[in-house]
Amino acid sequence: MSSYPSPRTGAPTRDDRSRDGWTREDWARTADGMLRAVRPYASPGHARITLPGPPGGYGSDVDGLEGFARTFLLAGFRIAGERGADPGHLAEWYAEGIATGTDPASPERWVRLDEHPQAKVEAASLALALDLTRPWLWDRLDAAVRERVVAYLAPAVGDPTYPRINWVWFRLVVQAFLRSVGGPWSAADVEEDLATHDGFLREDGWLADGHERAFDHYVGWALHLYPQLWSRMAGAAGFAEARRARDTALLDRFLLDAVRLVGADGSPLVQGRSLAYRFAAAAPFWVGVLAEVPSTPLGVLRRAATSVVRHFTDRGAPDDRGLLTLGWHGPWPRLAQSYSGPGSPYWAVKGMFGLALPADHPVWTAEELPLPVERDDYVDVIRAPGWLVSGTVADGVVRVVNHGTDHALPGDTKGDSPLYARLGYSTATSPLLDRDSWADPHDQAVVLLDARGRGTHRSGMTAGPVRTVQSGGVRVAVGSSSGVVRWLEPDRAQQDHGSGWTGRHQDAGTLQVHSLVRGPWEVRLVRVDDLADDRTPTLLRLSGWAVTGARTGETGPRSALALGDDGTRSSLTALIGTPTRTGVAVRADASPLGALASVPQLHHPVATGTWLAVLVELTRDPAPWAVRPEVEIRHDGSTTRVTTRWPDGARTRVATA
Repeated sequence: MSSYPSPRTGAPTRDDRSRDGWTREDWARTADGMLRAVRPYASPGHARITLPGPPGGYGSDVDGLEGFARTFLLAGFRIAGERGADPGHLAEWYAEGIATGTDPASPERWVRLDEHPQAKVEAASLALALDLTRPWLWDRLDAAVRERVVAYLAPAVGDPTYPRINWVWFRLVVQAFLRSVGGPWSAADVEEDLATHDGFLREDGWLADGHERAFDHYVGWALHLYPQLWSRMAGAAGFAEARRARDTALLDRFLLDAVRLVGADGSPLVQGRSLAYRFAAAAPFWVGVLAEVPSTPLGVLRRAATSVVRHFTDRGAPDDRGLLTLGWHGPWPRLAQSYSGPGSPYWAVKGMFGLALPADHPVWTAEELPLPVERDDYVDVIRAPGWLVSGTVADGVVRVVNHGTDHALPGDTKGDSPLYARLGYSTATSPLLDRDSWADPHDQAVVLLDARGRGTHRSGMTAGPVRTVQSGGVRVAVGSSSGVVRWLEPDRAQQDHGSGWTGRHQDAGTLQVHSLVRGPWEVRLVRVDDLADDRTPTLLRLSGWAVTGARTGETGPRSALALGDDGTRSSLTALIGTPTRTGVAVRADASPLGALASVPQLHHPVATGTWLAVLVELTRDPAPWAVRPEVEIRHDGSTTRVTTRWPDGARTRVATA
């Protein structure tokens, strides 16, 4: 377990304006502004909140329900945290919407759970908010309205169509509420869903969102959030007691990793689907406070939550109307999945769960402690997703090099999702997300090119172990992945729920990639083991981090450098092997972080059985390299020993399988 300095003696942060964070009043003012801003878009009976923008993939009826349910969740936090004092008469306003939405004869009625699957998602928010505000809202509803609410939620019972992913918690939460108010419920459903959730468990408190290697923000804002809130619902009695200590221990361990994935500027990792939910990424820190986890202090949890939310509120989300749009900082519709509508971004309110904690809760008087990346440089691994993690104080950036996550199963042949299968993700960059980058990986990838210039995909790869090694007085994170790579001819229609594209594939060969990570650097070792007989690749392309802007630095015969508009440097330098071509690829409207994105790339001739080595760098620190980096590879039977001279002069010797 890490120790944390006191606020007065700890290392200074990079952004002292938020050193003391937000007060509870700051949080409340932000929430109240968000709730006021959506009211002009409510239907006359308040049952639907249909926000501006094109209809979502499921139509305006679903959009209106989504806008109501997700903002009602925030209103529930406010009412509960004020112990019913009810700022802005929220209970009265939303109670009218509940009465209207559950009225089958109303033109504003809600889409039912047995009419559209998305209603099952929104029903969980309705149930949670009603449970949190029971004395001040539910208990004051007319008996007829309460009966209609029960009837609206009741189709969840015995419904076998809930997907076996985080959706099991939607049925668990709804049934817990129904049970607590005398409605129908099924013990068999509860036991089945809890068993399904337990099947998601992986190492060190991490959970996969289903049976695939799907690791993303849903681990925190769903798979750890719901168990903690559900266990405190009266309707979970008899099931929750035996699980609470274990679930809290899993959350406690997960949070040790989660706080290391927040950048000094508050940015969460730009990885995984549903990124338009933005500061929902703060949710696991608040439930850590609720659960009183022992290993991460209140001051760190509070700082992590505040930093994440402020990262967005300081950068244009909500916008000048007070609305959350589909995007990251500002609007960027390409970030949406096919299930996203104009009300979808309001799942961000999960990151404001802290407002459900009353003003006398100790978290509101706890002094903030710096995040891990504000205190020390660190190199570590996260075993479940197969990530090598590096955080650097000098620039506040957190990076992960990915050798285990692809939202697929071993041996799958679908395409690479830019959100999951790239070799790297960070708090300073975004993967390229334009249509062409789904079909052809252009950033943070090692690909074989065919005669048409198309790159291969690696989803379904074999994930090697990840570990840390002490060598030469420094710590290095080591990992690998390998397997058959293939070209993809995408299907015309795609589901677009975040996983890789489907289509016809053609094997190109077998690749292996090994990574050694420390500081802002990765030494990437690449070998083509064999090639498919029916098509010969023309080149091997290695690409680095995508930075915002179109500035190219010094690009030489062995290196390529892209400079971001904010000073971020992304570079590749060949250490073993001579490129035939180097350069920086610039793409328009491919990143939510800016209009243009630039990626350094090296092209090598294709040769089997021969190692290549490149240095991959991502930094905002302008300090120049102290020495020229070098790598030497020696083979000892089945073991490869890699000796590295790093750009800061450190020397390491690491064995890779």
